[in-house]
Amino acid sequence: MSMTLRASIGTHVAAVALGAIVIGVLPSAYLAKPQSLADYISAICSKTFRPASAVEASYLAENVDAMTKMMIGMGIQPSGDVDTDFVAMMVPHHQGAIEMAQAELRYGRNEQLRRLSQEVIVSQQQEIVAMRLALGQPLPSPTPAPDQVAPAGRSVSNPSNLAILVEEP
Repeated sequence: MSMTLRASIGTHVAAVALGAIVIGVLPSAYLAKPQSLADYISAICSKTFRPASAVEASYLAENVDAMTKMMIGMGIQPSGDVDTDFVAMMVPHHQGAIEMAQAELRYGRNEQLRRLSQEVIVSQQQEIVAMRLALGQPLPSPTPAPDQVAPAGRSVSNPSNLAILVEEP
Protein backbone atom coordinates (compact mmCIF):
# COMPACT_ATOMS: atom_id res chain seq x y z
CA MET A 1 0.00 0.00 0.00
CA SER A 2 1.44 3.37 -0.93
CA MET A 3 2.19 6.01 1.70
CA THR A 4 -0.35 8.33 0.05
CA LEU A 5 -3.08 5.69 0.28
CA ARG A 6 -2.19 4.93 3.91
CA ALA A 7 -2.30 8.64 4.74
CA SER A 8 -5.65 9.00 2.98
CA ILE A 9 -7.18 6.05 4.83
CA GLY A 10 -5.66 7.29 8.08
CA THR A 11 -7.17 10.73 7.53
CA HIS A 12 -10.61 9.26 6.86
CA VAL A 13 -10.44 6.92 9.85
CA ALA A 14 -9.31 9.80 12.07
CA ALA A 15 -12.17 11.92 10.77
CA VAL A 16 -14.60 9.14 11.53
CA ALA A 17 -13.11 8.51 14.97
CA LEU A 18 -12.96 12.16 15.98
CA GLY A 19 -15.83 13.64 14.01
CA ALA A 20 -18.41 10.91 14.03
CA ILE A 21 -17.73 8.84 17.07
CA VAL A 22 -16.76 11.42 19.64
CA ILE A 23 -19.32 14.09 18.79
CA GLY A 24 -21.80 11.89 16.95
CA VAL A 25 -21.85 13.83 13.66
CA LEU A 26 -19.82 13.32 10.50
CA PRO A 27 -18.01 16.45 9.31
CA SER A 28 -19.84 17.84 6.27
CA ALA A 29 -16.57 18.00 4.30
CA TYR A 30 -16.58 14.18 4.23
CA LEU A 31 -20.12 13.70 3.01
CA ALA A 32 -21.69 14.42 -0.36
CA LYS A 33 -25.08 13.48 1.12
CA PRO A 34 -26.22 12.26 4.53
CA GLN A 35 -25.41 8.62 5.21
CA SER A 36 -24.92 6.30 8.15
CA LEU A 37 -21.57 5.81 9.82
CA ALA A 38 -21.59 2.17 8.68
CA ASP A 39 -22.16 3.23 5.06
CA TYR A 40 -19.39 5.81 5.31
CA ILE A 41 -16.85 3.36 6.73
CA SER A 42 -17.83 0.65 4.25
CA ALA A 43 -17.40 3.08 1.35
CA ILE A 44 -13.91 4.02 2.51
CA CYS A 45 -12.76 0.49 3.29
CA SER A 46 -14.21 -1.22 0.24
CA LYS A 47 -12.97 1.23 -2.41
CA THR A 48 -11.61 -0.86 -5.27
CA PHE A 49 -8.13 0.04 -6.46
CA ARG A 50 -7.60 -2.99 -8.68
CA PRO A 51 -9.32 -6.29 -9.52
CA ALA A 52 -9.18 -8.90 -6.74
CA SER A 53 -9.40 -12.68 -6.83
CA ALA A 54 -12.44 -14.32 -5.27
CA VAL A 55 -10.40 -15.30 -2.20
CA GLU A 56 -8.98 -11.80 -1.76
CA ALA A 57 -12.41 -10.25 -2.30
CA SER A 58 -13.86 -12.48 0.43
CA TYR A 59 -10.97 -11.61 2.75
CA LEU A 60 -11.39 -7.88 2.09
CA ALA A 61 -15.16 -8.07 2.59
CA GLU A 62 -14.67 -9.75 5.99
CA ASN A 63 -12.21 -7.04 6.98
CA VAL A 64 -14.58 -4.26 5.92
CA ASP A 65 -17.27 -5.89 8.07
CA ALA A 66 -14.88 -6.21 11.03
CA MET A 67 -13.68 -2.60 10.73
CA THR A 68 -17.22 -1.26 10.34
CA LYS A 69 -18.43 -3.13 13.43
CA MET A 70 -15.33 -2.00 15.33
CA MET A 71 -15.72 1.69 14.49
CA ILE A 72 -19.43 1.71 15.22
CA GLY A 73 -18.86 -0.21 18.46
CA MET A 74 -16.29 2.35 19.53
CA GLY A 75 -18.92 5.08 19.18
CA ILE A 76 -20.05 5.15 22.76
CA GLN A 77 -22.26 7.47 24.74
CA PRO A 78 -19.85 8.88 27.36
CA SER A 79 -20.72 7.59 30.83
CA GLY A 80 -18.92 10.21 32.87
CA ASP A 81 -16.36 7.62 33.98
CA VAL A 82 -13.10 7.62 32.02
CA ASP A 83 -12.26 4.02 32.94
CA THR A 84 -15.68 2.71 31.87
CA ASP A 85 -15.50 4.69 28.63
CA PHE A 86 -11.98 3.42 27.92
CA VAL A 87 -13.09 -0.21 28.27
CA ALA A 88 -16.28 0.44 26.30
CA MET A 89 -14.19 1.70 23.36
CA MET A 90 -11.30 -0.76 23.69
CA VAL A 91 -13.40 -3.93 23.73
CA PRO A 92 -14.81 -3.41 20.20
CA HIS A 93 -11.34 -2.25 19.09
CA HIS A 94 -9.82 -5.52 20.34
CA GLN A 95 -12.73 -7.54 18.91
CA GLY A 96 -12.04 -5.93 15.53
CA ALA A 97 -8.42 -7.09 15.74
CA ILE A 98 -9.62 -10.59 16.60
CA GLU A 99 -11.96 -10.69 13.61
CA MET A 100 -9.24 -9.41 11.26
CA ALA A 101 -6.82 -12.05 12.57
CA GLN A 102 -9.49 -14.72 12.06
CA ALA A 103 -9.82 -13.61 8.44
CA GLU A 104 -6.05 -13.98 8.04
CA LEU A 105 -6.33 -17.53 9.40
CA ARG A 106 -9.13 -18.31 6.92
CA TYR A 107 -7.47 -16.85 3.84
CA GLY A 108 -3.76 -16.28 4.52
CA ARG A 109 -1.04 -18.66 3.44
CA ASN A 110 2.05 -17.26 5.15
CA GLU A 111 2.68 -19.49 8.17
CA GLN A 112 4.46 -16.74 10.14
CA LEU A 113 1.49 -14.41 9.70
CA ARG A 114 -0.95 -17.18 10.52
CA ARG A 115 0.93 -17.89 13.76
CA LEU A 116 1.03 -14.18 14.56
CA SER A 117 -2.72 -14.02 13.92
CA GLN A 118 -3.25 -16.81 16.43
CA GLU A 119 -1.22 -14.84 18.96
CA VAL A 120 -3.21 -11.66 18.21
CA ILE A 121 -6.46 -13.52 18.88
CA VAL A 122 -5.26 -14.92 22.20
CA SER A 123 -3.66 -11.70 23.43
CA GLN A 124 -6.65 -9.54 22.47
CA GLN A 125 -9.04 -11.95 24.19
CA GLN A 126 -6.87 -11.86 27.31
CA GLU A 127 -6.83 -8.06 27.29
CA ILE A 128 -10.62 -7.90 26.95
CA VAL A 129 -10.92 -10.18 29.98
CA ALA A 130 -8.37 -8.14 31.97
CA MET A 131 -10.15 -4.85 31.22
CA ARG A 132 -13.56 -6.24 32.16
CA LEU A 133 -12.21 -7.80 35.35
CA ALA A 134 -10.63 -4.47 36.32
CA LEU A 135 -14.09 -2.88 36.21
CA GLY A 136 -15.97 -5.86 37.66
CA GLN A 137 -17.85 -6.35 34.39
CA PRO A 138 -19.14 -9.73 33.16
CA LEU A 139 -16.70 -11.71 31.05
CA PRO A 140 -17.33 -12.60 27.39
CA SER A 141 -18.55 -16.07 26.51
CA PRO A 142 -15.76 -18.56 25.78
CA THR A 143 -14.95 -19.12 22.11
CA PRO A 144 -13.18 -22.01 20.39
CA ALA A 145 -9.41 -21.80 19.99
CA PRO A 146 -8.32 -20.37 16.61
CA ASP A 147 -5.60 -22.98 16.08
CA GLN A 148 -5.17 -24.76 12.80
CA VAL A 149 -7.81 -22.98 10.74
CA ALA A 150 -6.93 -23.99 7.20
CA PRO A 151 -6.37 -21.19 4.68
CA ALA A 152 -9.05 -20.90 1.99
CA GLY A 153 -8.56 -23.56 -0.65
CA ARG A 154 -6.33 -25.76 1.57
CA SER A 155 -7.06 -28.48 4.07
CA VAL A 156 -5.42 -28.99 7.44
CA SER A 157 -2.42 -31.24 6.78
CA ASN A 158 -2.33 -32.80 10.24
CA PRO A 159 -5.78 -32.86 11.80
CA SER A 160 -4.44 -34.66 14.88
CA ASN A 161 -2.80 -31.37 15.91
CA LEU A 162 -6.12 -29.52 16.10
CA ALA A 163 -6.65 -27.73 19.38
CA ILE A 164 -9.71 -28.85 21.26
CA LEU A 165 -11.49 -26.60 23.72
CA VAL A 166 -12.60 -28.63 26.72
CA GLU A 167 -14.78 -27.04 29.37
CA GLU A 168 -14.43 -28.27 32.93
CA PRO A 169 -17.80 -29.06 34.58
